[in-house]
Amino acid sequence: MGMHDSRVALVTGGAGSIGRQICGRLAGAGAHVIVVDQSDRAVAFAAELEEAGFKAEGMVCDVSDEAAVDLLADRVKARHGKVDILINNAGIVLRKQGRKVPALQLGLDDWNRVLAVNLTGAFLFVRAFVPLMVDARWGRVINMSSMGGRVGSRINGMHYSASKAGLIGMSRTLALEVSRAGVTVNVIAPGRIATEMNKSEGTSDQLIDTFIPAGRLGGPEEVAACAMYLASDEASYVTGAILDVNGGWYMP
Repeated sequence: MGMHDSRVALVTGGAGSIGRQICGRLAGAGAHVIVVDQSDRAVAFAAELEEAGFKAEGMVCDVSDEAAVDLLADRVKARHGKVDILINNAGIVLRKQGRKVPALQLGLDDWNRVLAVNLTGAFLFVRAFVPLMVDARWGRVINMSSMGGRVGSRINGMHYSASKAGLIGMSRTLALEVSRAGVTVNVIAPGRIATEMNKSEGTSDQLIDTFIPAGRLGGPEEVAACAMYLASDEASYVTGAILDVNGGWYMP
């Protein structure tokens, strides 16, 4: 799916499993991709894309740090003057000894950290770049939620589910306010995806057999394909939507 060569796309969490797939596809479609991640792997991955002949740059940023996001936004605006496609994909999970923290044992520090990255981070990037989309009368915002934000999480905890549910409410309210300006705002809610994080903790065959009608985990590339559609010109009449990518685990 091609797009205008003039499109600038920014992807937070862009060097993770799903983020890399999204960035690669956007770059392959002709966009200039800004890879944002919390570590230097943002710069390294952007360099890989450039070496492959694509337009990309990497920026290191803690998305929950207001001053850092404002500084990044100033750099992007000075260099490009706009962001056409914003994909808020950055997210964290906090567990104790690899296990979910029960709701009634959850500490305030962990609650605040997960909400800060997963929800407030998306807000900070929306605040920085969506006004430019409104001025340009074209834009795409895609927020990465989770099945945990739809039905609660068996694995990742109350703070994670709250942050991912919050993204849905934020997205739909924003969609109501900016859609007349040609800006769409949508949500992708993946189920169990074969990411680096999920591979490290393992997924039992019993879980797959019991809960996932497709009988397998999803691939990061399958989530990226959904993001590509929502970022395209063809998706101009899709806004305020939640695209569930979960192999049939949850059917609203």
